[in-house]
Amino acid sequence: MAENASSPYEYDGDYEDDSSLEAGTKLRGTMHVVSMVIYSIAFVLGVMGNGLVIFITGFRMKRTVNAIWFLNLAVADFIFTFFLPLGVAYVALGFHWPFGRALCKINTTVAFLNMFASVFLLTAISADRCVTVAWPVWAQNHRSPRLASLVAVAVWLAAFALSCPYVVFRDTGSSPFQENVTHCYNNYALSDGFQGEEMAGLRESRHWAVVLTRFVAGFLVPFAVILACYMVIAAKMRRNQLARSGRPYKIMVAVVMAFFLCWFPYHVFSFLEVSVTAVTPQLQSLLAVGIPLASGLAYLNSCLNPLLYVFVGQDFREKLRSSVLSAFEGAFSEVSGQSSLPASKSKASAEGRSSLPSRSSGH
Repeated sequence: MAENASSPYEYDGDYEDDSSLEAGTKLRGTMHVVSMVIYSIAFVLGVMGNGLVIFITGFRMKRTVNAIWFLNLAVADFIFTFFLPLGVAYVALGFHWPFGRALCKINTTVAFLNMFASVFLLTAISADRCVTVAWPVWAQNHRSPRLASLVAVAVWLAAFALSCPYVVFRDTGSSPFQENVTHCYNNYALSDGFQGEEMAGLRESRHWAVVLTRFVAGFLVPFAVILACYMVIAAKMRRNQLARSGRPYKIMVAVVMAFFLCWFPYHVFSFLEVSVTAVTPQLQSLLAVGIPLASGLAYLNSCLNPLLYVFVGQDFREKLRSSVLSAFEGAFSEVSGQSSLPASKSKASAEGRSSLPSRSSGH
């Protein structure tokens, strides 16, 4: 089955049957407007918020392990949200893509590069927190900004490798139903011919491979690793009665939960689209509503992190009194898992407090 045109990043371009494009025109029109509003909000908040995080972690804060994590997360989200106006224009033009094949490939590749880079960075951050709490002596001796930078480079390389299928399969083609309309779609068959059983089977198998890889590598495995890390952290803290810095831990849990809650519906609808063979009016209505909402929720995740950094862990009065800079400073402060060791704890606390007047730092 074809992927639906309701998401500008996942239109599959199966031209065998135009019923999916004709059904529920009014509903689709409404959801397209909703999509454009969501993408526009994500663009404004994402570019401004992540741009501010990049400025603070890159130029205003001391170079710490946390600063490197947060900086890379913000860069991934900033790059993605920067390209969102192309998605808005695509929907506004009735899924006509006037920007050429190269931008068609880049636009979608950037979207999933962001997804993979973000979830891999969240996994690295969780593992870092786990090591800090469970093996404090090792962390004190080996945990360094240089090691965090190397891990970040490895994350970007892995994310790009997993995004490469979109460089290969993303394509542009003329619509058989509308004159002078060019679609940006997933050409899994790498062919302009959409008829024939063999071609349909090739498209379906490659489509399945992409969706399954995306779910396993970009959701299931990272979620399992992150869950295991925080179970170890909770058990270690409860056993050793370690003091924890409440705000940084709350922020990290909030960021992780926001990512998985925002992306889970998207993966569900991706599986629903590729697995259902019989297209019914009810299914068309469900996909017409679900795909743009799930896509919009996933893309909104890229503008949520800066808001979480500021608002999580502070009461309302503190939010009103504190500046944005001091809020970010507290969010990105180092967390010590060695609070039972006074020297280590004081060292980590000093590192966290030294953030703002200095240089470059990230999560």
